[in-house]
Amino acid sequence: MNPLRRPGRRQRGPRVLFTRRPWAGPLLALALVVNAGAAGYRLTEGWDWGDCYWMVLITLSTLGFSDPHTTVMHSGGRIVTALLLVGGLVVVQQTIQKLLELTNSGYFRRLRERRYRQQLKRTMNQHVILCGYGRIGREIAEQLSGEGVQLLVVENDADRIDEAQQRGLTVLQGDATLDETLEEAGIHQCRALVTALPSNAANLYVILSARGLAPRTRLIARADSEEAEGKLRLAGADQVVSPYVAGGRTMAATALRPLAVNFMDLLAGSDCEVEEFQLSDDPQQLGALNGASLAELQLGRRSGALVLAVRNPAASQLTTGELEPLLANPGGDVRLSPGQLLVVMGSKQQLQRFGDLLGSALAGVKTMPA
Repeated sequence: MNPLRRPGRRQRGPRVLFTRRPWAGPLLALALVVNAGAAGYRLTEGWDWGDCYWMVLITLSTLGFSDPHTTVMHSGGRIVTALLLVGGLVVVQQTIQKLLELTNSGYFRRLRERRYRQQLKRTMNQHVILCGYGRIGREIAEQLSGEGVQLLVVENDADRIDEAQQRGLTVLQGDATLDETLEEAGIHQCRALVTALPSNAANLYVILSARGLAPRTRLIARADSEEAEGKLRLAGADQVVSPYVAGGRTMAATALRPLAVNFMDLLAGSDCEVEEFQLSDDPQQLGALNGASLAELQLGRRSGALVLAVRNPAASQLTTGELEPLLANPGGDVRLSPGQLLVVMGSKQQLQRFGDLLGSALAGVKTMPA
């Protein structure tokens, strides 16, 4: 938000009205002239209000056609007509000139954009912010839209904005590297932010800004090199994806394990989701779950969800930032402990039941891309 606007918002009075609404002054002057003229005819001629306003209209518009009232008008009415012709036409001309000036300067366009941005703030919640609508951005938007995820595209290129809007996407025009743009996109209410800008530097700026504004938001970034990946992770990205590395791995996996790749494609098109259930670091929050094994708790049988992996908190995490590797396909003898991360797959209802079974032991939930 522009700090220069804040003092103006605290002020009250006509000055704020005319600076923030430049069209208000001319329209107010025109309304005063019209009503004063109608009141003048009412006092001098005694006509009803419909005839009074009709006379003001034909006088200000200079139509000049014959009207029965003009033949019986008294001297007071003629004075009102003369004043309307002299003063009213000047006001009408100034009003039209001001409105044309505002139109040519783009004032009304900016006003519509500001209302659109305010509407986005009110309607967007738990959405995904996609920065960049290039080739990779289009694919990301298609996948997220297919999953029914509320999506907001942030783009600055006019052609890409038109393309995204033609596909029915909600678009915010602006520079994603600016804090103001991310705040307008609802960075504090979103579930995740994905930056797929073509420049590594631009993606780095987005991650730095987003992490500073919303420390707990999940951030995913695109990188074209290992060096850029390292910098993005240092800047605060939760996940960094290289399209070249990911594409190469997929092609290699297709050559070696085609059935597994086809299974993942089928999984992405189903109603199954993969979520991360983070357990609390406080043993008291775990209660009876602390030290209990998966076989004893029967979380999978009771919820219908499948525990894919478990990650234990590393003792060296606070000093080195490294995490313990995931224990894939955990057996029933694996016991729950504070700070663990459970990777679980299932439908939305199954995952909801799984979280309910954890109760107060659950510190947070994050949805992972299938």
